[in-house]
Amino acid sequence: MKLIGERISILKKDDLLSVVILPTADNKKLMLLFLWLAAWSVCGFLVFINYFQLVQNDAKVFVIVYLSFWAYYEVKILRAFIWKKWGREKIWITKGKIYYQREVNNKGKVDEFNIDEINELKLIDIVPGNFSDFFNQSFWVKGGERIEFSHLAKKIRFGMQLTTEEARAVLTELRSKIN
Repeated sequence: MKLIGERISILKKDDLLSVVILPTADNKKLMLLFLWLAAWSVCGFLVFINYFQLVQNDAKVFVIVYLSFWAYYEVKILRAFIWKKWGREKIWITKGKIYYQREVNNKGKVDEFNIDEINELKLIDIVPGNFSDFFNQSFWVKGGERIEFSHLAKKIRFGMQLTTEEARAVLTELRSKIN
């Protein structure tokens, strides 16, 4: 087994290449994300409880709108925390097929792709100064894929929040098995 950094492990056997990418190795940031989630949850809960004390309709409408935004971000933060704590990406190549799975707690859908139908396995570049790229590479969100390929005119992306060096190393291993 070969390790790339603290997050990526690669296993090569006769007819198998397996890549496992963990979402994080920074427990301090993970604890901060948990504290953010807890504080956000408490704030929304307090606003919800006080909704029933309101008598003005305008105030009730405001609280409903506020709680809808709060709920949206509650789900986003919760999904990011669950992914960072228990998630992993798995890519394996065997018998002419590529399998990809985003797994949380040993559960997740496995996508299967024929190698013959894959085009343009490449690195997704990060543009310096681009807000979207900066945001997607931050610790606090789930996303920021760095590798993609085309399969039957559909873009498949994986390798969330990898550094450029890590993404290139994974890409080199994948290309060596595909070609």
